[in-house]
Amino acid sequence: MSTIPVTPWYKQFWPWLLLGLLFTSITASCTLAVMAIRSADGMVQEDYYEHGRAINMVLAKQQRAAELELVGDLRIDDQTGDITLELAGDDRPERLILQLLFPTRDDRDQTFTLEHVRDGRYIGQAEERLNYRWYLQLQPDHETPEWRLSGEATFPVDDAISLAPGGPG
Repeated sequence: MSTIPVTPWYKQFWPWLLLGLLFTSITASCTLAVMAIRSADGMVQEDYYEHGRAINMVLAKQQRAAELELVGDLRIDDQTGDITLELAGDDRPERLILQLLFPTRDDRDQTFTLEHVRDGRYIGQAEERLNYRWYLQLQPDHETPEWRLSGEATFPVDDAISLAPGGPG
């Protein structure tokens, strides 16, 4: 009768492979759980209910901009940061607010004030170079603006960006 020497389990390869996979999955799960708890979800707004109720007001602002026949051509110089807006339509306030909304992170959003120069021409200044894709919103500098124009752009861009009622964003 031949006897095959039996090695103890801890000297074999397969138990250690299976234990290694188990401990790796536990470590990865704990790491991801800690990351999920510590980092905020930038895609979910804290006031989502209020935001949902405000949709009708946004639609009314877009409708008002369409009634006033407002459209804008926006240019942002990549080198100097000069912002130029040509606004056509029946309303020409002294100041406009241009908001650049980053699609995924609200901490990157930017707001610019544009001053009326003459005949529907507005100017402003961007402090830093713009990159990536942004949603744009333009409205008068009032406590409760009555109209809003929207658009979308990927910077840097050489052509004029069209802002219209009911545009993207």
